[in-house]
Amino acid sequence: MKKTLLLLCLVAAPAFAGEGKWTPQQVLELSPAWLKAQGLKLPPNKLWDPKRGTGLLAGTVNTGGCSGSFISASGLIITNHHCAFSIIQEHSSPQRDLITGGFLAKSPSEELPGKGSRVQVPRAFTDVTAQINAAVPAGADDLARYKAVDRKQKELVAECEKRPATRCQVATFDGGVNYTLVDAVELQDVRLVYAPPRAVGEYGGEEDNWSWPRHTGDFSIIRAYTAPDGSSATYSDKNVPYKAEFFFPLSTEGVKPGDFVMVLGYPGMTYRTLLADEMAERQARYYPRIRDVLGEAISLLEAEGEKDPAGKIAVASQLKSLHNVYKNADGQLTGMRRGQLVEKQRAAETSVVAWAQKGGAKWTDALQAREELLTEQQASAKTFERDFLLAMSGRLALGPSLATKLARLSTERAKPDLERRPEYMDRELPRIKDGLERAQKNVFIAADKALLHAFVKRAQALKPDERISAVDTHFGKAYVEKDVTAKIDALYAGTKVLTLVERLKMAAETPAQLAARKDPLLAFGMDLAKDQAALEDTRDRRQGAASRLRPAWRAAVMAQAGKPIAPDANSTLRVSFGKVQGYTPRDGAVYLPQTTLTGMLQKHTGEEPFNAPPKVRATAEAKKFGPWVDPKLKDVPVDFLSDADTTGGNSGSPTVNGKGELVGVNFDRVWENVANDFGYNPDVARNVNVDVRYLLWNLDQVENADALLRELNIRKSPPVVKEAR
Repeated sequence: MKKTLLLLCLVAAPAFAGEGKWTPQQVLELSPAWLKAQGLKLPPNKLWDPKRGTGLLAGTVNTGGCSGSFISASGLIITNHHCAFSIIQEHSSPQRDLITGGFLAKSPSEELPGKGSRVQVPRAFTDVTAQINAAVPAGADDLARYKAVDRKQKELVAECEKRPATRCQVATFDGGVNYTLVDAVELQDVRLVYAPPRAVGEYGGEEDNWSWPRHTGDFSIIRAYTAPDGSSATYSDKNVPYKAEFFFPLSTEGVKPGDFVMVLGYPGMTYRTLLADEMAERQARYYPRIRDVLGEAISLLEAEGEKDPAGKIAVASQLKSLHNVYKNADGQLTGMRRGQLVEKQRAAETSVVAWAQKGGAKWTDALQAREELLTEQQASAKTFERDFLLAMSGRLALGPSLATKLARLSTERAKPDLERRPEYMDRELPRIKDGLERAQKNVFIAADKALLHAFVKRAQALKPDERISAVDTHFGKAYVEKDVTAKIDALYAGTKVLTLVERLKMAAETPAQLAARKDPLLAFGMDLAKDQAALEDTRDRRQGAASRLRPAWRAAVMAQAGKPIAPDANSTLRVSFGKVQGYTPRDGAVYLPQTTLTGMLQKHTGEEPFNAPPKVRATAEAKKFGPWVDPKLKDVPVDFLSDADTTGGNSGSPTVNGKGELVGVNFDRVWENVANDFGYNPDVARNVNVDVRYLLWNLDQVENADALLRELNIRKSPPVVKEAR
């Protein structure tokens, strides 16, 4: 029945052209005539051929939390500046500040390896719904159900990953309506080729983040390498560039208003399938807490970073991440209120209930499932404050986060592999090791102490029935500032968790060996790990209930809709369709869909975040546009808007035209569209892309990156010859 429902839904056209993050499988089921009418000039099977695992989508890679795409046969990948930031930071120091100055490898030998950086190239998508459902024993309670589903997923992944250099996952769609085995090739040697100065890659900083107009060159170029025989391999100077079968040629013509575009990538998480009450809790509690807790963390990190140049570099990556989440939360709240998304979801839900009630016994299970989901949501709300703070602990102080990870790793490693938490299975050990090593670049003890102090103070203020036992044990139940300060000082003075050599030794030790170290920070982490494990057990049961209930409700929603419904984003490969167009953010204001170099210069103040690099500014002021000037704008385009349906994880996504040529790189959404995660609004649904011509202008006119341009099959513009007087 589930497959029939999907096919019935796909008979009609989507409600809005831009709405929907479509899976590769769904693209082939959408109407070819509708796609052609939108502007697709290729047959749909040129996007994805499931029999061969080929097509344009095969050129779209997962870079770990971001997206990217091959732009040459020699392994070059374009993504966002902020997605390559960890590699840039890894090789930066006060003496060689690549964050500020940027980087360009003039030859492959100069390219900089990224510790632990990987890319995944899609290969196949297989429906495994029947196998997952068959693995659940009859009469299983919700926790047993979760464990059965979890184990079957691990077994399928393990079988899939028997092939070398393979990375697999079982992705859940619509809460369990469908389970898909995702198969990808994983490349383990990734190197930085080009990153612009921070004042280009982050022009406008947090002031412009999530907003329009933008003048940000949020792009970087990396390269994937393999062993000489073409197999995936870790870094070696003997490795050779990856031979990409599919890549996106760069469009030198770019885009203009009204043009059709596609955004391909790995959008993270959206929440359009939540019940109205579940959305309401996020609006009333979750996002306000994000702003509260992370806002404090940002202030502490910034204050400590200003005291120490090396410390400022150490916390740069964490600050960047926290700022993004913080401002996103504000945008979610503003957008949910502006769009009345909870109210609209409640109205839609009421409509489905009324429709299902008319359907009689056929939809009884769906209605009952909805009621039980609401009961589950109310139960989880009772311990929200504790659960939220405990879940946030990994985003805050680095020392306790590392200590907790070491403790969890030790405990989980004692179990059979298939019984461990997924993030601690053997397949994850190389990533864990990379992370433990990479963390050393982020150690700044003064900032870490401040973050831990804030966390402890919040935990000690929790109600008696929401305590975090690790905090009570190590810091007491009542907050006394000088006592907390003294205890934190003692933790850091007596620990070796923040010493790389010792930390790597700890990663191989048993719980008894870790305890025998008598390391105070490690001891705190071991107790905090127990609290986290207990919370995960509770969430496992809730997830088991959701996998039992939500599919029945979603089946009713899909049947009642009578139109295509793309599933919520879940970090799997998707494609969204759209048009280049502006929007009206408020009464009396109209935003055009393109920005230019002239606009960038107009914003320049000489102070952060509007301090364009001298070389960029001088080239722009001299109007050395080269062939990258747009004939209608009479200027070099910088960024553009489209109404494609995107979210977090789409950072770095290739934005391509109807012929499959890369015209830009997605990097943001506008402020009014942040709450798009909960519902698509065609009036304000706009994603922000850097125009490929701005990248080419930087490489050509600013950097004189001749070798890189040749590799990209771009003819460098001839020098301007002044007439003799």
